[in-house]
Formats: sequence, structure tokens, C-alpha cells
Amino acid sequence: MGKKIVIVGGGAAGISAAARLCKHGVEVTIIEPSEKHHYQPLWTLVGGGVVQKEMTERDEKDYIPQAANWVKEKVTEFLPEENTVVTDSGQKIGYDFLIVAAGIQLDWDKVKGLKDAIGKDGVCSNYSYDTVDSTWKFIREFKGGNAIFTQPNTPIKCGGAPQKIAYLAEDYFRGHGTRDKATIKFITGTPTIFVSPHYAPTLLKHCEDTGIDVQYKLNLTEIRADSKEAVFTHVETGDEVVEKYDMIHVTPPMSAPDFIKQSPLASELGWVDVDKETTRHVKYENIFACGDSSNLPTSKTGAAVRKQVPVLVENIEHAMKGEPLSAKYDGYTSCPLVTGYDSLIMAEFGYDLKPNESFPFDQNKERYSMYLVKRYLLPILYWKGMLRGRV
Repeated sequence: MGKKIVIVGGGAAGISAAARLCKHGVEVTIIEPSEKHHYQPLWTLVGGGVVQKEMTERDEKDYIPQAANWVKEKVTEFLPEENTVVTDSGQKIGYDFLIVAAGIQLDWDKVKGLKDAIGKDGVCSNYSYDTVDSTWKFIREFKGGNAIFTQPNTPIKCGGAPQKIAYLAEDYFRGHGTRDKATIKFITGTPTIFVSPHYAPTLLKHCEDTGIDVQYKLNLTEIRADSKEAVFTHVETGDEVVEKYDMIHVTPPMSAPDFIKQSPLASELGWVDVDKETTRHVKYENIFACGDSSNLPTSKTGAAVRKQVPVLVENIEHAMKGEPLSAKYDGYTSCPLVTGYDSLIMAEFGYDLKPNESFPFDQNKERYSMYLVKRYLLPILYWKGMLRGRV
């Protein structure tokens, strides 16, 4: 087609889009600094001791499509009026069409004391390859006391992950004789346990049955490592609540990457501002975005990316020909909600938050079969299918 497409980001969304476009003979450049690529959905099971974290890591070079040009740098600036991006070396790279798939930023610094405390004395997080091992270490070493699991009220990748590790920990404690010595709390900054009201009652019932105390509208704002205290701030009243912990799993606040927040592409909240059906930017007609860095109003998951990318690619191909954009994204996302070492609720829904399920049975029940899908099938689908532009 003679058009040059630049993709910012070599994660799930960027690689998937590149793989599909390269099959159509389009000139694609991927800008991504990382040498390694991670399958992050398995980090819950790494934190729960089911798999080794090395199983989630591959070399980025093995998944960059051979036909694509890989620029191993960071983008620092967007110049949409000039159809150009600027990298950290000062290189200016021009494009005919731009795809922004830059992921999400973990704001560890927004919780006072967290960066110094993480990985030590019971403070852990599944949200980083460098820290995920500490979760399993502290679950194994837990002898009783207060175990706290947090979720911020910001958008986060995989909205169910903060509670999944709480369920695994509870299951582990129960099986190893420490459950009756433990108080387990899931403390979230959100007003409900889960965004889809179809699945929320089942999750609340699970918490009730297993004795997990759920508290709402409380954001973790400080870790006092010396006294093993966690400070929470009520999102509406500003009141502070201090909780003692023996173990605490922290989901850090998240936001759009700073270089997007500060760019002309950003919405008021900092995400790439795109039409929720076509994935095209609301102002710049040759810019598209999908994945976690976009403001598509759905849960930020790999499953959402798998449905967004085909829509984006079809529409960008229409745009290159000057045709109307006909493909529509319905907000589909999925969250495999692990509730124990042999059970999972496979939540699937769209923009309307109503179930949009793939299997011929009620997925709003804890099932071992769905746990097996999460553990074994989805990683294969990711590495061999999605990143190769096949599904």
C-alpha cells in the first residue's frame, strides 16, 4: 500500500498489530526499548507458587515480525502536526499512520515508602517481574496475623488480579494449617468488588464463604515499614485508616505513561483519546491506539487487546485507502478470576458490563476446567496465536 506505519510499543498490542499488518505487506516500524517480553497474566500463578516466573519471559526479538523494522529506543515526544515521533536519542521518525500501544505506567512512587519496602518484611507485589517472587516467598513464610491485599481506584491492568492473589493465599493458608491464625482483608479503592455486576455477587459469596473481609473506597497511600503499618485514605472523605500487617500484597496505582500524558494525543485523564468503537484518535485521523495506554472504556486485559487489534488493523487498512472505517469494537474483555488452586470464574463482558461468554455453560461458577484454560491454554494462545497475528 506504500504507507509507513509506526507502532509505539512492543507489548501484546503492538506486536499483535505488527504481525497482522506485516502479513499484508505494510511497512511497519516498532519502537520498543525492552529486550524481554513478558506474559503478565501468569504472574498471579507465579505469586501463588504454581509456575516459575522464568516461564513468563521470552526474548523480544523472537516476536518482532521479521518484516518489521525494530527501533530499540523509547519515544519521548509526539509531534502529530508533523506526523513524527521523537525518541530518547533525539531521533525523529516520520509516519503516515501511527499506532500507540505503549502500555500502562506503574506509579510506585504514589504510595509513600513503597519503593523502599517492596520485597522486604512481608511487602510484595505480583505487578512486576522483579517483585513477583516475593509474593510466593511471603505466602509460604506466613505463620499467622494480618494479611492484606490492596487495589487502587485508578485504572489497572487486569482489574481482577488484586483479589485473585488474595484467594490463592487464603487457599494456601487453609491447606497448610495457618488459616485459623490469619485475618485476611481485601481493601480496594473502588466502590464494588468487580466492575461487572453479573459476576460481583459470586465473588462476594466466595469472600463470605472463605472469611475474607472486603473493604471499599480505601486507597493505600503509605507503607510504614518500620512499624509494619499500612495507611489508607478514603477516596471520598479523605479520612485515614491505619492497618497493621504481617504480609501485604500491593497493587500500585497506575496511569498512562508520562510521555503520553504530556502529549497532544492525551485525553483529560491522560490516556490516548480514541473513538471507543473504531480505535481512531478523536482529533488526528492517521493515529490509532489500543491496549492499556488508550482510553477505551473497558478493563485493561490481554483478552481485550486480542479483540481490539483486529478492529484497529481493519480500520487502519480502510483509512490507508481513504475508505470509511467499518470495523467496530464492542468493549469485549475477559478476566479469568482465579478463586483457588483448582477453581476459576471466567468473566467475559463488554462495554455494557453484561456477560459475553465463550463457553456453552454458566461461567459465573467456580470451575476447575476454567482454571486449566487459564493455566495451560491461554499462554499457548498468547505466544503462538495472538503475537503471531493468528487469533
